[in-house]
Amino acid sequence: MDTDEGHIGEGLDPLRANRENWDARAPIHAASRFYRDRDSSYWFAPFEWEVLGDVRDRDVLHLQCHLGTETIEFAKRGARAVGLDFSPETVRCARELSGDAVEYVCADVYDAPNAVGHRQFDIVYTGKGALCYLPDLPRWAGILAELLRPGGLVYIVEFHPLLHALAPTPPAGVDPDALVLHEDYLEGRGAQRRDSSHTYTDGPPLTADTTAYEWRHGLGEVVTALVRAGLRITDLTETDTLPWPRWSRMVRTDNDWFRLPPADPILPLLYGLAATKPAGEPGRSS
Repeated sequence: MDTDEGHIGEGLDPLRANRENWDARAPIHAASRFYRDRDSSYWFAPFEWEVLGDVRDRDVLHLQCHLGTETIEFAKRGARAVGLDFSPETVRCARELSGDAVEYVCADVYDAPNAVGHRQFDIVYTGKGALCYLPDLPRWAGILAELLRPGGLVYIVEFHPLLHALAPTPPAGVDPDALVLHEDYLEGRGAQRRDSSHTYTDGPPLTADTTAYEWRHGLGEVVTALVRAGLRITDLTETDTLPWPRWSRMVRTDNDWFRLPPADPILPLLYGLAATKPAGEPGRSS
């Protein structure tokens, strides 16, 4: 994978490039064993349900939902589930996979309130490879506050910034099993350009629209954005497990996820962050 770090070239639209990149990935992912061979329940760590609780008859919005793997599980558990993604091709594939069980909306996260008709939700969920595609976290946090009902819960389950610094995908030309820092943990360098035909699932490589842009967000930046949007942090869980084996020596856990063997350092690879909207708070989008 080639990576160019620094400023975006003049005239380039990174969000458009990302949308086209995910449009190209969507049919490959929808046909992949990576997604099709796993039940929707697989994608949730056990600690997520300890925080989310019983979602029956709750209004749940899943932002940046991709194929709706987690969104479908919310619907199976009795929630009124809405999935939102900015890629038209992704939304098309998600609708084919879930049928009428989930309502899907095609829109950018920053336009989510308008796209869902200014509805508010009991739970807003986002996770596992989403935040790196957002350039403006304070604005994003304000959108979350606007989408939540008073007393509502936002739950973010994300790859840990340390995993991003170790590189979720092995960089080209280096030992793929080495625990070596390759990338930034903290924000500050701007959009990082990536050009790769690899889509992270099985299936054919991309033949076009291989360029995408990512932004680094440290854990402190995420927490601060939520607090400044008027939300109250209620839970933060860091875990050393992943739903796929990033390093070949990882071993299976009781729930069929993966962690490094006992001889390796215990590292945070994924985190769950919960925040609530205080009763009486209207929320703000800034």
